[in-house]
Amino acid sequence: MEVLLLAGIAYLIGAIPFGYLVARARGVDVLRQGSGNIGATNVARVVGPRWGVLVFLLDAAKGALPVLLAGQLAQPPELPPDTLRVTAGIAAFLGHLFPLYLGFRGGKGVATGAGVVLVLLPGPAVAALLVWATVLACTRYVSLASLLAALALCGLRLLFAAEPWSWGQCVVTLFCLLGASLIVVRHASNVRRLLLGTEHRVKDAPGLFLLAKTIHVLALGLWFGTAAFFTLTGALVFRHFEEISRKPAEERPSWFPLPKLYDQPPPSARFRDPLRLEQGSRAGGAAVGPLFPWYYGVQAACGLLALATALTWAGRGEKTHRLRAALLLAALLTVGLGWWLERVVHDLREPRNASTERALAATSEKAERVAEAEVARATFGRWHTYSLLLNFLALALVMVAMALAAQLPGPVARPAEAPEAPRDWETASAAKSAL
Repeated sequence: MEVLLLAGIAYLIGAIPFGYLVARARGVDVLRQGSGNIGATNVARVVGPRWGVLVFLLDAAKGALPVLLAGQLAQPPELPPDTLRVTAGIAAFLGHLFPLYLGFRGGKGVATGAGVVLVLLPGPAVAALLVWATVLACTRYVSLASLLAALALCGLRLLFAAEPWSWGQCVVTLFCLLGASLIVVRHASNVRRLLLGTEHRVKDAPGLFLLAKTIHVLALGLWFGTAAFFTLTGALVFRHFEEISRKPAEERPSWFPLPKLYDQPPPSARFRDPLRLEQGSRAGGAAVGPLFPWYYGVQAACGLLALATALTWAGRGEKTHRLRAALLLAALLTVGLGWWLERVVHDLREPRNASTERALAATSEKAERVAEAEVARATFGRWHTYSLLLNFLALALVMVAMALAAQLPGPVARPAEAPEAPRDWETASAAKSAL
């Protein structure tokens, strides 16, 4: 009963038709204008961009508020974690899609869904909003931006959640998939118009152009900063652990003792000299290794944002813009190849370490064990070198792209457009004034 009561209250909050109310306050029946939708996009189209932004914020708030309130309630122990919050979010989302107050004629759920996921999954939600803003700035299709943002949210959830289908995570994962599916269904007519090339586009305003340039510069800055910081930090971490590993046992800190296995002469020239450096290398790898998925993930995200904005300028015919797009494409491909190589190196690390320890601990067949370790260490070292070289290549390409950011394009001068035909409500208002 508590869950049903919570769902009912959340539905009534989500069903508040802010788009209809705001437009009505401006003398417009939004159900009869534009697309007939009560969402922020249609309000912006028929009433004005400022009112569209206001409706977007209000619709997002009515999605976030029920989830925040549900978070203050005691979670029933027999239900998966976050069940109450997800229930409130789904009810508010459905309230916007099918509002009781307007005969179940609602919006498409993008803003309300954004408010829900901002509370449930703030990190992926911010990333999805960034995807939305980038696609809108590059294409001026609100519908396409909404669809890709919903798909991006699901992808981020499945990729970066540790166990998205576990008992503690499955409810939020199911909400992401359900919400994205409903958004796709509600945009079915938009998808058809996109395929036919007849979908409505937002006007090419200076604000959108500025947004595209801002996203491009911020993505490049974060990409270069991440690559430079991680590369330098990784080198310093390895150097720090190797400096400690050079010290004899009595001079080491208590948290980094010297194993007897490494306190002996190297068995061959392919091992570190002194052998104690082996411990430092492994400690450095253990410290840096867990960061690689985030390192390459951030680079890939920044690369996609930078490339998407650059491609919108590449068609202008100027050599600088085409060069920028080519550099970013090459850098993004380099990051992808580097990510794959990192996995190869990761898979080779364990055989290298295991064969090394067998060689160091062997009392019989020592030569065979050493030869086996030499092969594994040489293979690992070769692929690790390839990985480092690709990392430096990507860093160099992004550095050049950063330099080209000093020559971002200016807005294209467009011919004056014919004045729009007066809207129905404007004509009616003018006739009423004349009478």
